[in-house]
Amino acid sequence: MKGIILSGGTGSRLYPLTIVTNKQLIPVYDKPMIYYPLCTLIQSGIRDICLISSPAHIGLYKQLFGDGSRIGLNIIYREQPEPKGLAQAFMIAEDFIKDNSVCLVLGDNIFHGDFERPTMNNNCSIYAYEVKDPKTYGVVTLDKHGKTLSIEEKPRKPKSKYAIPGLYFFDNDVVGFAKLVTPSLRGELEITDIIRMYLMLGVLKTIVMPKGMAWLDAGTPSTLFQASAYVQAVQERQGIMIGCIEEECYKAGFINREQYKDLIFNQIPNSDYRLYLERTL
Repeated sequence: MKGIILSGGTGSRLYPLTIVTNKQLIPVYDKPMIYYPLCTLIQSGIRDICLISSPAHIGLYKQLFGDGSRIGLNIIYREQPEPKGLAQAFMIAEDFIKDNSVCLVLGDNIFHGDFERPTMNNNCSIYAYEVKDPKTYGVVTLDKHGKTLSIEEKPRKPKSKYAIPGLYFFDNDVVGFAKLVTPSLRGELEITDIIRMYLMLGVLKTIVMPKGMAWLDAGTPSTLFQASAYVQAVQERQGIMIGCIEEECYKAGFINREQYKDLIFNQIPNSDYRLYLERTL
């Protein structure tokens, strides 16, 4: 399976923070926002990753990660000339996906905690997360047996309180389905239209995230602050780091112990980040 991180968009909701940088490069407490969704892919066993961003900012990501080999990843980059919706990501990355299944994670979504990962034989797997006000999200409705009944995009009157977080798993058919999507009334190629195609075929699986699972969308000033406060509180109280890409690659087996030690002692400057990595040894 391959992974895509979509880190495009204008970041208008975070203006003026995004005048000179991309939203996903803004810090969430002590790390760039992009570290957290990257860790989500690593924890899913994915090491081949396509990072999509705007032409103005793609160079900053190349400077941040390079080709990913220092931490055992294979990262390539694709430009999104203008944001036209989440479904556009699959067409931009078509040559990267080839005949593989793919996971898409949004660059401003943070996941922390244990949750079920889909098996490779699922055609399409999405998640459901209960929220107080689902009107600003894609919404999934389930019956009492957990079967998916409907998918809506930002409905005025939601049929359920289950929002769809920005983490999606698809088989290889997603590229062809993305090409069939037409712009919505708000002018975007909606990923919910792709999900509906899988629903109509009867091959959609919806996984309800457990109550103790944290999902944070850091796309507004208030949610960015909340995400930073959450990360700080967990790290301070539990003595762990959330979103530490080097540690996650080591735990996933993408790098061995000697490579991990070389990273820590020869490539990372003296900092609290390095001190934490030293403790993990």
